[in-house]
Amino acid sequence: MDNGSLVFSFFLIFSGAALLATIALYTRQPLLVAYIVLGALLGPYGLQWIGDTRLLSDISHIGIIFLLFLLGLDMQPSHLVGMLSKSAVIGIASSIIFAAMGYFIAIAFDFSTLEAVIIGSAMMFSSTIIGIKLLPTTVLHHRHTGELVVSILLLQDVIAIIVLLFLYSHQQQDSSGVQLAIALAALPILILVAWLAVKFIILPIMQQFDRIHEYLFLVAIGWCLGLAELSNYVGLSAEIGAFIAGITIATSPIAQYIAISLKPLRDFFLILFFFSVGASFNLSLLDEVIIPALILSIVALILKPWVFRYLLQWLKEPLHTSWEVGFRLGQVSEFSILIAYIAASTQQIGTEASHVIQATTIITFLVSSYVVVFNFKSPIAVSDHLRRD
Repeated sequence: MDNGSLVFSFFLIFSGAALLATIALYTRQPLLVAYIVLGALLGPYGLQWIGDTRLLSDISHIGIIFLLFLLGLDMQPSHLVGMLSKSAVIGIASSIIFAAMGYFIAIAFDFSTLEAVIIGSAMMFSSTIIGIKLLPTTVLHHRHTGELVVSILLLQDVIAIIVLLFLYSHQQQDSSGVQLAIALAALPILILVAWLAVKFIILPIMQQFDRIHEYLFLVAIGWCLGLAELSNYVGLSAEIGAFIAGITIATSPIAQYIAISLKPLRDFFLILFFFSVGASFNLSLLDEVIIPALILSIVALILKPWVFRYLLQWLKEPLHTSWEVGFRLGQVSEFSILIAYIAASTQQIGTEASHVIQATTIITFLVSSYVVVFNFKSPIAVSDHLRRD
């Protein structure tokens, strides 16, 4: 069987996803579950119909970039600044609590101190994809809940980038302090460059040719990926660059047209992302990692909503809003999988510790998706009265 062909791989992924998605809809299950299960089934540790998922994982990363770009398009800069300043305490305090939780559980299972620190670091973050993918656009526009979710996730992204910089610096034997200083100094410069480029180049040419929709589509993709690559080059993440690219044109009337036209492209790549998550997990190691992964998952799924709930109430947020934000952020992040990959590749953690992080991420992805889809408004809710795009 030609499992090296990209076309054949796409055929298996999207035909299989269509089949499993149909079954999921009839049985009232979240679609994300279908994509992850399909990856585990067809991937190199399942039926091996798709032997190498590295290329697919790289391609699927574009979906995360588009997701953050569309998120930026839906945010007003003035609102964002206010929400970030308000949620700074929440982001920092919750990260410390979750890191301590992961560290002590890892120590209890006899992982080394360094492995426990890295496992704890991986537990700090909530999933940008789950948090925003299951958040209706109407929430971002009209409800305070969406702004809280987004601001907390953005702060976590900054913390995640700092963790990744330290891991990368270990890999490259460079000074982590120098890299971190360069990245932090580059952020305001990148924002200024993006704002000037939009004001004097991007918006003028878009407005001049706004009747040619294909051209607007191309410029939007080029602007998103260009700033993402520039952000990556200066030591930040492509996701941060994509978000800046979106928010710099959020005040333009063209923003909503771009957001609508890019959604199908975003969903295409996100299906690949969730497939690669399932396919990358080595099922033969499940017996060795399932107990610590289950403990970490259960504690995270219970602790995260409670922590966010109490921190938000401390900031005088309503009880219902605090619980909803907590449950929407009640999982581990795709950043955690990246941390596991990098730390394992540099031999800072062993294979078992890496797969504990991966298994915990996948378990919390699945359970959290069920919780949100069955209880809160989302684009893929199983009941009609909760389904909002």
